Amino acid sequence: MHLKEKLEKLRQMRKLAALGGGEERIEKQHKKGKLTARERIELLLDKGSFEEFDMFVTHRSHDFGMEKKKILGDGVATGYGTINGRLVFVFSQDFTVFGGTLSEAFAEKICKIMDMAMKVGAPVIGLNDSGGARIQEGVVSLGGYADIFLRNTLASGVIPQISVIMGPCAGGAVYSPAITDFIFMVDKSSYMFVTGPNVVKTVTHEEVTYEELGGAETHSSKSGVAHFRAGNEAEALMEVRRLVDFIPLNNMEDPPIKECTDPVSRADEKLNEIIPDNPNKPYDMKEVINSVVDDGDFMEVHSEYAQNIIVGFARMGGRTVGIVANQPAVLAGVLDIHSSLKGARFVRFCDAFNIPLITFEDVPGFLPGTDQEYGGIIKHGAKLLYAYCEATVPKLTVITRKAYGGAYDVLSSKHIRGDINYAWPTAEIAVMGPKGAAEIIFKREIAASENPEEMLKKKEQEYRDKFADPFGAASRGYIDDIIEPKNTRLRLINALGMIENKRDTNPPKKHGNIPL
Repeated sequence: MHLKEKLEKLRQMRKLAALGGGEERIEKQHKKGKLTARERIELLLDKGSFEEFDMFVTHRSHDFGMEKKKILGDGVATGYGTINGRLVFVFSQDFTVFGGTLSEAFAEKICKIMDMAMKVGAPVIGLNDSGGARIQEGVVSLGGYADIFLRNTLASGVIPQISVIMGPCAGGAVYSPAITDFIFMVDKSSYMFVTGPNVVKTVTHEEVTYEELGGAETHSSKSGVAHFRAGNEAEALMEVRRLVDFIPLNNMEDPPIKECTDPVSRADEKLNEIIPDNPNKPYDMKEVINSVVDDGDFMEVHSEYAQNIIVGFARMGGRTVGIVANQPAVLAGVLDIHSSLKGARFVRFCDAFNIPLITFEDVPGFLPGTDQEYGGIIKHGAKLLYAYCEATVPKLTVITRKAYGGAYDVLSSKHIRGDINYAWPTAEIAVMGPKGAAEIIFKREIAASENPEEMLKKKEQEYRDKFADPFGAASRGYIDDIIEPKNTRLRLINALGMIENKRDTNPPKKHGNIPL
């Protein structure tokens, strides 16, 4: 065979591999409103940057007539490319080939790029669209999943791992995305569950649809399994590109710095008016965040889950920061089980990848009640505390209004290595809210008075005037400065510049035992 013929054969084989399960199945995929594995990669990566590996790999199964059905690539496209010029590795499962089911060869392809990503220090992005384990291969397929799970775990905190669910993801297949840092889901076309609706019906007699059990809305708002929900596949992939822009390629790097055209000294008079005179009235903390960060560009994470806390990425003076903020407009910004979990997970990601943390605090405390206590609020609240205590990245805090009780301690206070702690003049820093405090301190006087209600109000005001301001904490150095709200942006950016080379360490140990 001459070189010319060999080249022609290579071109034909490439064309064949690119077709996956063939025209008919591609057509089916498109009819469902879904893209093919390679179309997704083209959208995700910079134009023309994808370099594919293992295009000619096929499965090695001889059972159930499988030896007669071999398709090049075996159901997953793997390789590397760039997002805005920065290296990433990607695998994209191909539903047109055996329903995207995972075989031994399929798993080996994924493991190969994960190993490579760890060697060179670059993120792994997984585009998941799979019917689960390939039943014809039995335990070998299960072994393939476990090989991937191990790599997910070892890579955790070393390189960012992002999962995009673009079809079914069931059984063992859900655990790999669950170990990764961020999960994106697509409305009406992706779902995740450990056991499907049919098994649920058999075992528990519950009737539930795919969408209700494991759809994008369920996991974005109820379970918190998904961090982002997109209306369609293209939107999801654009959001992945946006996320990658904020984060470093690995844990030895700092996040990328962008040129900042938003004036550092930009003051916003609106912030001087945002806190209501009535301390029990809500306001929207997102307005504070958007007014302080570069160009109002805030990428919220978990936006539909535990909305009493806000977490996400932004830039300050061109530097990436992670923002954690109480949301007084939802449940008064109280800390509960879900918000503690959401906050802790985000804080630990930022700490692992050298992203400074900025906390905007307005918290009346932890949510009381039997639901919370029986659900383990002590243990779950301790996760958020643990995450903040353990974090060695720069930690900046702004108390806008309430900082009551244990919640004051938890949210990056000076006592747990908060680096810079500012308060607005409207800050109220105390062991508990004025009403609760007055009821305890002046219990006898209130009981003995002719009008207990009036007396309580009077004593509540007395307590508020004495303790519910930032000056007590500032007099002890727990607050570094009381700042004018409109200057928050300038003060935070200056502090970030000062603290960027901070070094803090934890005692040598294998790892701590976070209260899981």
